[in-house]
Amino acid sequence: MPVMKEDIKFHAPAEIQDLILSWKDWLEKERRYSVHTLDAYMRDLSFFINFFKNIDIAFLEKMEIHDFRRYIRSRASLNISKSSLARELSAIKNFFNWLYKKHGIKNDAISIISGPKKDKTLPKAIDAPDAFELLDQVTDFAKSDWQGLRDKAVMILLYGSGLRISEALNLNIGDIKEGQNALMIKGKGKKERLVPLLPISIKAVQAYLDKVPYPLKTGDPLFVGARGERLLARIIQRQMQKIRAVVGLADSVTPHTLRHSFATHLLNEGCDLRAIQELLGHESLSTTERYTNVSLDTLQKEYNKAYPASNNENKPDK
Repeated sequence: MPVMKEDIKFHAPAEIQDLILSWKDWLEKERRYSVHTLDAYMRDLSFFINFFKNIDIAFLEKMEIHDFRRYIRSRASLNISKSSLARELSAIKNFFNWLYKKHGIKNDAISIISGPKKDKTLPKAIDAPDAFELLDQVTDFAKSDWQGLRDKAVMILLYGSGLRISEALNLNIGDIKEGQNALMIKGKGKKERLVPLLPISIKAVQAYLDKVPYPLKTGDPLFVGARGERLLARIIQRQMQKIRAVVGLADSVTPHTLRHSFATHLLNEGCDLRAIQELLGHESLSTTERYTNVSLDTLQKEYNKAYPASNNENKPDK
């Protein structure tokens, strides 16, 4: 049985609760935050509000550095991760910034507070030969031929276009057509970006569509599950677990690893960092800069080696 999350409650007077609801509405409609992010921000703020109990606007304005630090120490004592604590503080700062910009409620101390330094982690990537061996093995682990072709098409899109798993699974029939060399993707925050679409990706998708047992029409989900509904990410994640054990890859290899590998191999090829930022849909260049610490074989060179026939026809424009 899945663990049910507790309802989010704010032990504060009505004026504070009204402000919180207004902030949530702003995050959703103006900043276009996802449901998951909204839930996380509301939960993070509730920890803060409930820690001080029945706070009012005057208290928010007069809070001093030691008040914030007392809260941070309390949360840290619960042994929550540095990344979680940093996210909580980010939510609190976001709320205070909004209070000042929208309502003139100002607190000078919040800008001085800094969160715990997170351990730097490099994006996990695999080298190109391992990526192609993984892609070649995909169809062997599915329950049926069409499901194997489906899983392979999804993973090729992750590696060949740098898509997030959610972006690949949100594609619909009609989004990918023969002869395309680029694909418009709607990513985080509903921001659109253009990504490369390799001939091998189109072929893989078509091979799957030729075998899928459901009469899919324009606008329907492109990738479907056993019952014809939109495919869930956990299905691809489960298949990856099976494949990596046979191929001999680390347990850290996930579908998202293929996206990291796409970026790392492009960087090694000499692709401009800002171009990679655009391809990945990163809002901040600092997120993309993590790839400068990783050097692996190039993407296009290995595509040519592994699929020489596919690269001699329908080559995308450079």
